[in-house]
Amino acid sequence: MPQPAPTQPGTATVRSRVRIPLTFPDGYRAEAEVFTFHGLADGAEHVALAFGSAPEGGTPLVRLHSECLTGDVFGSDRCDCGPQLRESVERITEAGGYLLYLRQEGRGIGLYNKLDAYALQDSGLDTYDANTALGLPEDGRDYTAAAQMLTALGATGIDLLSNNPDKAAQLAGLGITVEHRVPTGVHLSESNIRYLRAKVERTGHSIELSRLVG
Repeated sequence: MPQPAPTQPGTATVRSRVRIPLTFPDGYRAEAEVFTFHGLADGAEHVALAFGSAPEGGTPLVRLHSECLTGDVFGSDRCDCGPQLRESVERITEAGGYLLYLRQEGRGIGLYNKLDAYALQDSGLDTYDANTALGLPEDGRDYTAAAQMLTALGATGIDLLSNNPDKAAQLAGLGITVEHRVPTGVHLSESNIRYLRAKVERTGHSIELSRLVG
């Protein structure tokens, strides 16, 4: 479910910046400038990674990517997080912009709770009903810190790389102008088809259902 309308965030500032060369398992390489911040509303250690350079007068392409240990690090097929992260880095490098890596494991419920929800999904619940069965929100993410980070970087007008309409709605309510919402690809596997279909049917993600037939 979409989150309540957020209030305007306070001011955050850039704490540090450092360049890190990245190499992905498929051999793709990119150089990131990684930013840390002071003053984020939730006190979490979120980071922004800058890739490429936006054209003069252009709008940066931005991805809000919620941390997913199982998908991003271990390559789990139960979600599409790892492939989305890899795709986002390449597309942002080409266009110029930022990837915000947000410490919001399991749509904000944490790693252990996410794994408990996986067990309930194995018994037939979808990804959202599993959360509520645990007494947790379907989607507990708040993007106030993300808006603070973008403001600190001077990126108050963006193109948002996301299938999730709630991200755009929250950012707009927090003073970030989303010029365009650009969908990611459909990263389908036998293990994540129910997960992706639930995203479309329950929260209006912009994923073509015809691609999920199997």
